[in-house]
This record gives sequence, C-alpha cells and structure tokens, in this order.
Amino acid sequence: MSASLEARSKSEISFTVNGEQKTVQAFPMERLLDVLRLQLGLTGAKEGCGEGECGSCSLLMDGTLVNSCMVPALQAQGASIVTIEGLDASAGSQRLQEAFLECGGAQCGICTPGMILAASHLLNKNPRPTLEEIKEGLSGNLCRCTGYLQIFEAIATAAGRETAASS
Repeated sequence: MSASLEARSKSEISFTVNGEQKTVQAFPMERLLDVLRLQLGLTGAKEGCGEGECGSCSLLMDGTLVNSCMVPALQAQGASIVTIEGLDASAGSQRLQEAFLECGGAQCGICTPGMILAASHLLNKNPRPTLEEIKEGLSGNLCRCTGYLQIFEAIATAAGRETAASS
C-alpha cells in the first residue's frame, strides 16, 4: 500500500471517554472533536474557530485541558477523555454549573461547555483561586457574548468567594 493511501486509511482507535471504553474507526489525522461529535454523539464540545484559539471544543485528555479541534484522533489512542457530558456530578461540579446560571455566565452557550471544563480543571488544581488566577485559568477560552465578568464571578462564587472583584 502506498504511503499516501495508507495515510487515508481508517484506523481502529480505542480510548476511554467519560469512564466508558470506546473503539472507533477514524482517519489518524481526523480531529478528535469530529470523532466525538459525529461517531459518539457527544455534542457538548462545540466547533468555534477550528484553530485551537477559542476553547469551545475543550475537553480533558489524561487530566490536561486540550482543544479537541487540534488533537488528531490517533493521539487519543489509550487516553482517558472527559467531555462536558462526563463531568462528574460531584457537589463541586454541580455548584460550578449552578454558579454559571446564577451569575449569568451561561449566555449563548457556545463557550459554556469549554468554560465550565476549564473552570473545573482550575478549581480541581486550585480550589480558592484569586481573580488573576481565574483569568489565567480561562485564558485559552473566548466568550463572544462578552460575558467574562459574569463567568469570572461564577467561578469565584463556586470557589466560595463573595465576588470575583473581592479577591
């Protein structure tokens, strides 16, 4: 088989997504975002920019926050992936989601799944972040509705702070 034909052949790729073992047939360089959305029906990750700039497609891969539009499917081989659909129902995650609603951090919904995953990742590493740490933790995620203040407020609220401005 020629190298160009081989590169266009689908591969069997196995990984764990949201705690369940999955095996898919995908082109090695196919975007993980597309595999999750089209083959597995996990549509929480959104296509925003398709260039790794906006974070709408964020997910956790082996505990690291990544933009799934930039991850080749083959790179997911053997990985443990958590999408917004698989974010655990722990009290902290539930409180974070409630805070997004209470503070108006969920507006049009395009950025929300990525923002919540980024915020969850941040709060798991640092349960009481300052405003600057919140901004840094979400620096790879864009909001097109200019809801940053409400998003920062939601994360501060979930972290048990009065307001983001009080940090």
